[in-house]
Amino acid sequence: MSTRGYVAALVLLTAACHRTSAPDPTHHIAPNVRTSFSPNVRVPTFHAHDFVHPLASVIGAVELGDDVLVAPGASVRGDEGQPIHIGEGSNIQDGVVIHALETFDRGHVIARNLVDVDGKPYAVYVGDRVSIAHQAQIHGPASVGDNTFVGMQALVFRARVAANCVLEPRALVMGVNIAEGRYVPAGQVVRTQADADALPKIDETYPFAHINEGVLEVNKELAEGYEKAF
Repeated sequence: MSTRGYVAALVLLTAACHRTSAPDPTHHIAPNVRTSFSPNVRVPTFHAHDFVHPLASVIGAVELGDDVLVAPGASVRGDEGQPIHIGEGSNIQDGVVIHALETFDRGHVIARNLVDVDGKPYAVYVGDRVSIAHQAQIHGPASVGDNTFVGMQALVFRARVAANCVLEPRALVMGVNIAEGRYVPAGQVVRTQADADALPKIDETYPFAHINEGVLEVNKELAEGYEKAF
C-alpha cells in the first residue's frame, strides 16, 4: 500500500471519536483476529486529536484517550490480553511494545492476568500524561499511574507502578507494586516487594524529578505537528 493510502486511512480513523466499524486489516490500525482465547473481535477506539504514525501498529481491544501520540515502530496489541488502556495526553515512543498475557480462556476470565483500576479490569492500564520512552515494554498484567516516566528499554511485567514515578533506562520491574513518587535507578532489577518498598523517593535533589514535564511538552507539540502534516 502506498504512503498516500496509509495517510488517507489514518485521517479517516483519527477523525472520529470511538469509531466502531472495523478498518481494513491491511492497515496499521486493525481489529484483532478471533481465537479460542479472544473470541470477540474488537477495534481500537480513538479521539479526534490522537496521532498514530503509519509505521506504528494499534490492534484489537485498545482504547486511547485524547491527545495520545503513538510514534513510529510502536506496537500496541490488544489481541491476547484485553483491554489495553492508554490515558489522555500520554506518548508511546519509537519501538515501544505494549501487550499482555491472555485474559480469557475456555469460557473463563483469567483474573490473575488482569489489573483492577477504579473498579475496572484491564490487561494493561497506562494512565494520563505518561511517557513511555524508546523500546520500553509494558507487558500485562501491568499498570502505570498518571504522570509517570518509563525510560528507554525499561520493562514492566506483572507489576503496578503508581503515579509520579520515574523508571530510568533499562530498569526492570516485575511482580511488585511501586509506591507513588519513587524512582528506579538505571539498570536496577526490582523483583521483590522489599526491594520495591526500599526504592528512593523523588525530591528536588533528584536530577530527573521533572523529566516527564519536558517529555510531555515535546511530544504534545510533535503530535500536533504530525497531525497537521498528515
